[in-house]
Amino acid sequence: MTALTVGGVTVASYVVDPAVGPTQGPRPYLHPVRTLSGTPVTDVAPDDHVWHLGVSVAMQDVAGSNLWGGRTYVRDRGYTWLDDHGAIVHTGWLPAGDGVAERLEWRDRDGRVLLHEERRMTAATAARGWELSFAYTLTAEQPIALGSPATNGRPDGAGYGGFFWRAAPGEARTFTADAEGEEEVNGSAAPWLALTGPGPYTLVFRGLAGDDRWFVRTGIYPGVCAALAFDHPLTVTPSTPVVRRLTVLVADGVLTRTEVADAVRRPPPRALRG
Repeated sequence: MTALTVGGVTVASYVVDPAVGPTQGPRPYLHPVRTLSGTPVTDVAPDDHVWHLGVSVAMQDVAGSNLWGGRTYVRDRGYTWLDDHGAIVHTGWLPAGDGVAERLEWRDRDGRVLLHEERRMTAATAARGWELSFAYTLTAEQPIALGSPATNGRPDGAGYGGFFWRAAPGEARTFTADAEGEEEVNGSAAPWLALTGPGPYTLVFRGLAGDDRWFVRTGIYPGVCAALAFDHPLTVTPSTPVVRRLTVLVADGVLTRTEVADAVRRPPPRALRG
């Protein structure tokens, strides 16, 4: 385990080699993540979805392998338990300066490497708290299709998969600059998305690219995903890697829409050595 710090305060712990079962989609994850005052803003292995692991990158369909965990959505059958679970495995550290940087392999159930990943994370001071920068690049030696329950036939906006944040338990609210609530926000491509929860806290997500969309839940559980395959599969090829950089403002208190808009207009935060 390693940590991200801001001004000497540990704001996130990074679990590199998680002790979870194969059907939980083993992968490195951040948990707990906290505000500067210590309010937890992530959850791990909750009873409703035990394969939700804090802050991670995961996909339900990677060339036919489930690297998300849980049941697989099968067209015309629905969610089905299959023996198709792979894993995302840390294979080495990279020079990181004040953050965390690593190499990972996305493997199928037999250990065959599907994708290579380089990941970099930093924590920095921000106007309303601190900000996580989470950058990852996926490369492939042959074309590898990334899909979601939505691209495999689920009809209700369940296009999840990619950078996913399972938020701390409790009543949550979501909004963007021009939309309010799960039904309006889910599937949008807004420049920023806010999620508030008990503590209280506010998370502000930015960084969609390409055809990415926000997948958000506040009803059955609180969570936000920068979805890579919300409407259509996304194919990684040797000449077209997937390159993403998400930022998440982690703030104490419930910020208003005006306060969030002001915060995201500020200059990029400055990373501090812990």
